[in-house]
Amino acid sequence: MSDSQIKQPSLLDALLPVFALITMLGAAVYLFSSDSSSGANQIALILAACIAIVIGYKNGYSWNQMERGIVNSIGIATGALLILFTVGSLIGTWILSGTVPTMIYYGMQILNPKYFYAASCILCAIVAISIGSSWTVAGTIGIALVGIASAMGLDINITAGAIISGAYFGDKMSPLSDTTNLAPAVAGSNIFSHIKHMTWTTVPSIIIALIVFTIIGLSADVSSFDSQLGTTLALLEQTYDPGLHLLLPLLVVLFLANKKMPAFPTVILGTIAGAICAALFQFDNIIAYVNEPDLLPFVAIIKGIWIAMFDGYVATTGDEVLDNLLSRGGMSSMVTTVWLILCAMAFGGVMEVTGLLSRLLESILSLVTGTSSLIITTLGVCIGANVITADQYIAIVLPGRMLKLEYQKRQLAAVNLSRALEDSATVTSPLIPWNTCGAFMASTLGVATIAYLPYAIFNLVCPFISASYAYFNIKIEPLEETELTITNPSEG
Repeated sequence: MSDSQIKQPSLLDALLPVFALITMLGAAVYLFSSDSSSGANQIALILAACIAIVIGYKNGYSWNQMERGIVNSIGIATGALLILFTVGSLIGTWILSGTVPTMIYYGMQILNPKYFYAASCILCAIVAISIGSSWTVAGTIGIALVGIASAMGLDINITAGAIISGAYFGDKMSPLSDTTNLAPAVAGSNIFSHIKHMTWTTVPSIIIALIVFTIIGLSADVSSFDSQLGTTLALLEQTYDPGLHLLLPLLVVLFLANKKMPAFPTVILGTIAGAICAALFQFDNIIAYVNEPDLLPFVAIIKGIWIAMFDGYVATTGDEVLDNLLSRGGMSSMVTTVWLILCAMAFGGVMEVTGLLSRLLESILSLVTGTSSLIITTLGVCIGANVITADQYIAIVLPGRMLKLEYQKRQLAAVNLSRALEDSATVTSPLIPWNTCGAFMASTLGVATIAYLPYAIFNLVCPFISASYAYFNIKIEPLEETELTITNPSEG
């Protein structure tokens, strides 16, 4: 069917798949709770995609057109899927090598349980600013912090929220971050002006988060910590012989990330570093793990590392809590998450290629009446795009492109748009279970998105701070004459 025969979707057309998805996802959470991402959410996303496909057929789109939209959408997520699989391997080899146990070992001795949540948030923020990647922070230091929290008897859900809060604050404020470069590029602002403008919303948000984490920590019951400390440290010493040399894989990853090497090769090299450390320093552990006396030692070492990479590591320290904590990793542990992302991207692809997403955005934009409503609408649209498209990059680029001219028409500087994009699309992406970021954080940290969501304080507060600034007209920059000239070179 030719493009001339394609009908523009109605608002009802656009709303039907979204309402169906929300209803089914709500039912999935009600029936399956935190296990909903293990299959129920995927079915909801696929069924919602089917509804969108039917509407697409009604409006004249062919299956080939919609299939291309699905394939293109999944193609956007391919990089994230590859990283997910490699992070699974990294976790397996880092536990096998003793890297994660060593971080837990030293962390338990250094970090005060009363201030653990706030300290975790600060630590992740500092590292994320230096390397510009929230995913790398979660996949390295984050894993260890969850382990330390579990060993200390602290709440891992709150810990995950603190990790994500710090990691996303640092990611937003780092000039090395991809989203911090993408948002001003889409909006037409300068990256350093963008970061400076973001401080007005991100700094108050992280201060609020740190206050909350401090209060929670001070009120936490840590009476059993001292008795657990000696036992856990002794088990770690006995099983892994912790030492600073076992932190080499962590240093490799942080160094490569700081040098802006792409995430996929960085994680691969970190995995290889973990495998080498395992072969050199955990020889007896690997032989015992494989438990096949007939194999030559070097063959058993290769097999043990291989198993850890594809199927994870199973700890046998004798302590149930520690064994559960350190029995993780492997590419196979990421399969359910990849399944979730594929289904989410299929839904987002159909919604975009059939024009249903654009129709929703146009309807929302028609409600804009002034500066405040424009910025608040931008925040809402980006959060909605995160939900529908399941990818933070699309949630930045698509609304950014559509809203750029509207900001110019209203004589608003581009930094207002770029800040709004980050205050919504970037920070809320890990709060949505089927979003690439939410799925990554849940799988990597081992905590369900729904479980850590109430404690991702920074990510929850930041959009509200941004909306408050818009409502009360605080730090809303007007379009400068020079910026107008650059943006519209044909004028003046």
